[in-house]
Amino acid sequence: MTLPASWGGAGPIGGATAFGVVQGMKACAGAVYGGDSLEGRTVTVQGLGAVGGEVVPLLVKEGARVVVADIDREKVEGVTGRFRVAAASPDEIIGREADIFCPCALGGVINAETVPQFKVKIICGSANNQLREERDGQAIEGRGIVYAPDYIVNAGGTIFDTDRLNPGGFNRERAMTNVARIYETMSSLIRISREEKIPTYRAADLLAERRIEAVRKAKGLAAGGEMRL
Repeated sequence: MTLPASWGGAGPIGGATAFGVVQGMKACAGAVYGGDSLEGRTVTVQGLGAVGGEVVPLLVKEGARVVVADIDREKVEGVTGRFRVAAASPDEIIGREADIFCPCALGGVINAETVPQFKVKIICGSANNQLREERDGQAIEGRGIVYAPDYIVNAGGTIFDTDRLNPGGFNRERAMTNVARIYETMSSLIRISREEKIPTYRAADLLAERRIEAVRKAKGLAAGGEMRL
């Protein structure tokens, strides 16, 4: 649960999570296509819940061609009625030819059965635990598909919500600026993946480990400075 805006909190975070996903998607597009514009790119969105439903208008605004799917027919009709997007059945969305697949439903969507079906260059979405097993991340890499680790690109909501802990309380502009940095994080992750010749899911772990170590060293230096005093 997030703190309501009336109580000084961020309120609903689905929109911020969706914004972070799109930032990660643009970083991936920059690495794959040489430019981060989503204009004219076909994006298949699986799941139209709190985040997927917010991803769609952002993608439409970016000029992407969007195809949506959800097991809830009413959600599909609601989205296709509001925006110029196409619809696909839940059974065919994974194997649909596109530039980007955006999973925003259940976890484990990347697995031994689905990996051969993907006809995309990028997988970037908000669903948690998208890799059923670590080896599926390796398999996606082997197919030349750039996978955006879920806990990197779906962190926007948490980043947005925790801004209320800063001095002065929640500041929407500051919070969204911090969410936008997911673009930089994803770009760094892809760079590490290519430099180290490792899958992106492993690069995400390595990036986290390096940041933790940097914080540990900084704290060590600070403690050392205090001791010298």
